[in-house]
Amino acid sequence: MQQVRAFLHKAGVYFLATVDGDQPEVRPFGTAEIIEGKLYIQTGHVKKVAKQIAANPKVAICAYDGERWLRVKATLVEDPRVEVKKAMLDANPGLRSMYDENDGNTAVYFLKDAKATISSFTAAPIEIDF
Repeated sequence: MQQVRAFLHKAGVYFLATVDGDQPEVRPFGTAEIIEGKLYIQTGHVKKVAKQIAANPKVAICAYDGERWLRVKATLVEDPRVEVKKAMLDANPGLRSMYDENDGNTAVYFLKDAKATISSFTAAPIEIDF
């Protein structure tokens, strides 16, 4: 899990894929933090992505760090606790202009049953399950 978080931070931006009905949707994300031993991401409840996750929590993540690429399949589980939202926002202070742990909009999700693969053209893939 630490290796996946480190990869996402190095990449800076990763792409989260959800499903909207029968259509895939992909958008850039930037948050990825380990809190209480789980890898979390963050968005807002008012966004379409939150509604898509509520309807189907199975997602995929893809990132490229300039040398290798990461692919993750997981199920997102929302964590409504204020202390986890605060930890996410404290780790990403740039989000504070848009979110607050008490605003009713901030949504944090941890990755459950995650299967990650780090690949390149020059080395064997690294498989990580968490």
